[in-house]
Parts: sequence; structure tokens; C-alpha cells
Amino acid sequence: MGKLVENGPKSMVIGILALQGAFVEHQVMLQKLAPSLHVEISVNLVRSIQDLQACDALVIPGGESTTIALLAKHSGLLDPLRDFIKTKPVWGSCAGAILMSRSVTNAKQGGQDLLGGLSVTTVRNGWGSQIESFEAPLVVTSLSQPDRPFQGVFIRAPAVLSIDLAPEDPPLRVIARLPVDLLPNTQSVIQENQGLADHFNPQTVVAFRQGNHLFTSFHPELTKDDRFHDYFVQECVIPSLITNPSSNMLK
Repeated sequence: MGKLVENGPKSMVIGILALQGAFVEHQVMLQKLAPSLHVEISVNLVRSIQDLQACDALVIPGGESTTIALLAKHSGLLDPLRDFIKTKPVWGSCAGAILMSRSVTNAKQGGQDLLGGLSVTTVRNGWGSQIESFEAPLVVTSLSQPDRPFQGVFIRAPAVLSIDLAPEDPPLRVIARLPVDLLPNTQSVIQENQGLADHFNPQTVVAFRQGNHLFTSFHPELTKDDRFHDYFVQECVIPSLITNPSSNMLK
């Protein structure tokens, strides 16, 4: 559970892109988390530009990345989302992580609209199809109760192919890896990185933070463990609000 937030904002608005995917599960997690942090968290389901403009931060949930991008385009949200990511904290989970990538491979015919914000190349369905979905315990020392593994739920999960930092990019901090011995044997796309040590193999990276953005290739919202939501609020959202005194949510 979260710790007491001292000298931080008393309230915030966290949006969840609610066009398709597991947005309700994220909503439930964030609403349950608020009392333990002594912060009022208003959750805004984002389906329009006006919804987005009211938010201090955003979660882009898991689902189907091509469908989410298509619906965002039809709603006039693609460019506003790209602008939002440039200045405010955003967490991309599974499909959301794909959309926040700088580039993606194995896209559907016709290509994939991306929002950017993260200095990685990802591959869709990195471990195969729906039937090759899996769960694995993750050691995440950045979370509260670091000795307790976090159960990662990987459903048609993307995989990181490469980390592509430009000189002007914020540093990227890996916060969870999937050990090589837990990688599935049935990999339809990635073969070239097999045999590398964990810390050299980008495929093992399943969660990282870059600036105030968070990437998880798995689905924390499909567990009962709120520690990644706690991490996003405390380590990404609150620092952003503290350093941006113009935010009308600081009280």
C-alpha cells in the first residue's frame, strides 16, 4: 500500500483513456489507492479533448493498440495525446506501452499510429498469440515491499526490441526484468536476443520509467496488487505536480 505523501498535492485528476481495453480495472485500482496516500484522486475517463484537458496525468490501458489508435484518431485525440505526453506523466500498459513507443514492428497491415514519448522500439505480440499468454513473478525493488514479488500478467504482451536513447532524451531506468529462464520457449518474432545475459538483453525489460512516464508490458490492473499504481502516483504524478506550480490541482 501507499505511504503518506508529505508536502505534496492534496488532489489530482488522473485520466484513463477509455476508448477500448481494461480502463475500468485501472479506475478501480486508483480509486482504492487514494485513501492510503491521503490524496484525493479524481479519475477521469477520457473520451474527448475536453476530458483530456482536465487531467494532470494519464493512463493508457491494455487492449488492442491498433483499435485504440484508430478510435483516438476518429475522436480527434491523436495529436492532443501527443502534446499531452510531451509535458505530463503518462503510463502505458501493454497496448498503451506499444502506443507510447518511438517505433513498433510487427504492426498490422496499414501500419500503426503511435503517440511516442518513450525511447524504445517494441514488437507487438512479442511472445506469440493469446494462447501463449502467461504469468510470472517479478522482482521490482522500486516498489513498496520490495521483497514481495509482483505477479506479472502477460497477455499478447509487447516486447522491447531495443532501447534507442537520443542525446536529448530523459534517462531510462529499468525497474523490472523477466529473467531469461522465464522467457517462453515459443517466440514467434524474437530470436536474435536469445543467449544474452539478462542485463544486456532488451527483451527481458518489462517495466521501466523514463522521466515522468511509465512503461509496463504486462497488466498490473488485472491483479489485486496496487503497487504499480502507487508507484505511478508517487514517483511520476506527484513530482510533476510539485515542479509545476501552475497546475490548478495543487492546493
